[in-house]
Amino acid sequence: MIISLKAILEIAEARNIAIAAFNVTSMEGIQAVLGAAEELDQPVIVQFANAAHKTYIPMGVIGPVMMAMADRAKVPVCVHLDHGSSFQEVQEALELGFTGIMYDGSELPYAENVANTKAVVELAAQYGASVEAEIGSMGREEFSSAGGSDEEEAVEGCYTDPDLAAKFAKETGIDALACSFGTVHGIYLHTPKLDIERIGKIREKTGVPVVMHGGSGISDEDFRKCIEQGVRKINFYTYSAKFAGELIRDRLAKETGNVYFHDIAVWGRESMKKTYMDTLKVFSNLNG
Repeated sequence: MIISLKAILEIAEARNIAIAAFNVTSMEGIQAVLGAAEELDQPVIVQFANAAHKTYIPMGVIGPVMMAMADRAKVPVCVHLDHGSSFQEVQEALELGFTGIMYDGSELPYAENVANTKAVVELAAQYGASVEAEIGSMGREEFSSAGGSDEEEAVEGCYTDPDLAAKFAKETGIDALACSFGTVHGIYLHTPKLDIERIGKIREKTGVPVVMHGGSGISDEDFRKCIEQGVRKINFYTYSAKFAGELIRDRLAKETGNVYFHDIAVWGRESMKKTYMDTLKVFSNLNG
């Protein structure tokens, strides 16, 4: 069943958990996400990062598949656009039926980010969709956890300011806020320096659910601490794709007969499903 981003985050708030938001780039990826969520009976967000993954498959091709499979799911599912960067991209996702939109104007001047986000909120409301927006920086280059020497420190200006976040949330009317407290996208080359107390301050001042981007590579203990402080949506993809790739490489090295592409697709799907099940257990505070 398909529900909105706002509705699924209300479930998270009621249960004091975080909803896993898994990016997909193929039908096998969608199957892995929904299969894991259904087996554990947990709500989930299936999302597409058009800016990062459109070279693999266009949103216009994978979007209808995401919608159809989510509609048949036995658990609540939000179909979400990740890091939408233009009105055209947002409009396309909404017309496909996506029930959540993440508009990313974080690299714009503050006033322009506010104006654009307000426009997206107004547009999304016409479709019954909810909006996540971003303030702060989660690019790889800003934080030492993304690379560089151990002596490097994260730049304070890259972290989201709680007071500015509160102002942003009030001015835009968003349903969720992606903010920066030490995570980055992709593979961590050093242990991330998380400012977990900042999450609680942002949540208290904004009154909206906090979203963590760059979830791959964070320890289970830190995930739980972040959730306790008010994180209600966590984006996770890179490590699931990495683990699946490693499994396929190892399997191919051992195979002596014919290997067909559909075999590889199944291996990848099952590997990603396992990773997603492990992740869901942490985010939903499940035992076992």
